[in-house]
Amino acid sequence: MTAEFKALKPELAIAALQRRGLNLEPSFAWQGIYGEMHANMFTVAKSIGYDILDDIFKALLKALSEGKTYEQFARQLTPVLQQKGWWGKQLVTDPATGELQPAQLGSAKRLQIIFDANMRTSYATGHWSNFERNKSSRPYLRYIALLDDRTRPEHAARHNLCLPVDHPYWNLWAPPCGWNCRCTLQSLSQREVHAMRSELRFEPPIDDMRDWVNKRTGEVRSIPIGIDPGWDINPGRVGFQSIEAQLQAKSQSRDISP
Repeated sequence: MTAEFKALKPELAIAALQRRGLNLEPSFAWQGIYGEMHANMFTVAKSIGYDILDDIFKALLKALSEGKTYEQFARQLTPVLQQKGWWGKQLVTDPATGELQPAQLGSAKRLQIIFDANMRTSYATGHWSNFERNKSSRPYLRYIALLDDRTRPEHAARHNLCLPVDHPYWNLWAPPCGWNCRCTLQSLSQREVHAMRSELRFEPPIDDMRDWVNKRTGEVRSIPIGIDPGWDINPGRVGFQSIEAQLQAKSQSRDISP
């Protein structure tokens, strides 16, 4: 099922994706560009050696800006990737070892993952920008999970969790919390919290943790069960902070200009 993103006017999400597009970084494995680093750049695994990163980024930006569906995005991009040889299963050289290994390059499934992950990350940044800018009047966030048979049990367990915007719990548990995560956050005013008090929960569940070894770097990370490796950050907050730092740098540059 293709995700739809209609809840937010796209300007902030577009700005978030444009910011990441200022730093296009080919990579061999997603584990090599991790966490906040990944949230601050645009990369696609197994793109090293192929001139396709700019094509994918521009197609995503066009889709986001024009409200195009995954099907429209894939239909435009697929022939470009096929022409450049980035398609199907191929033997590729691992730059870290020099060894040849089989890898899945472009495919309908990979394009779906690329589309979904980048759209959700861009919208998360747009949402978080609004949360920060409106938190004086809407100081709480409510975790919303789609309670169907596709929802991870750990995500369902956090449905209706309500905590302040600045609560450190959101450093990890801010959607998207994994591949194909459909959870969202909703900002609430004090009046709304009071009206919904019987539905809301104000104590987060205790996390069951697991150690995950990044096979690319050797780093060991402790990640809550229910969060996929690579998503154990708040992508919206990271993106918002980067945009704010960029705006501040521009402002300072103007102030010191002769």
